[in-house]
Amino acid sequence: MKKTAMLLLCGLGLLAAAPANADPARDAILKDYASAAGVASFSADAGKALFQANHTGGKPDTPSCTTCHTTDPRQPGKSRVGKVIEPMAVSANPSRFTDAAEVEKWFRRNCTSVLGRECTAEEKGNIITYLSSL
Repeated sequence: MKKTAMLLLCGLGLLAAAPANADPARDAILKDYASAAGVASFSADAGKALFQANHTGGKPDTPSCTTCHTTDPRQPGKSRVGKVIEPMAVSANPSRFTDAAEVEKWFRRNCTSVLGRECTAEEKGNIITYLSSL
């Protein structure tokens, strides 16, 4: 009985050690961005700053990610044509950032629209890290 209790406690400890929003596919995407950027980790604070800032390089009607995605990424957003956008925060949308092709497609479109250029690998990793922290 002692051995069973100890195994149960060890198992619970392992579960508690894993981040609540961990996902192998998302982790792989972040690992690829880290490798491309030459960094060991990303900054949720830098991701938040980039996500919330107003930028002047892109289209005038999309100066910020929050233009469409709202200042609270846990809430649904709305495209410029009125289409509902599912929440960006992983806590509200656990499948967010788990399909590498989709992630790249939307970063390419949205970074070009907001920044007037593609996001760097480090910027992408920072934004995903921020949205995964909510």
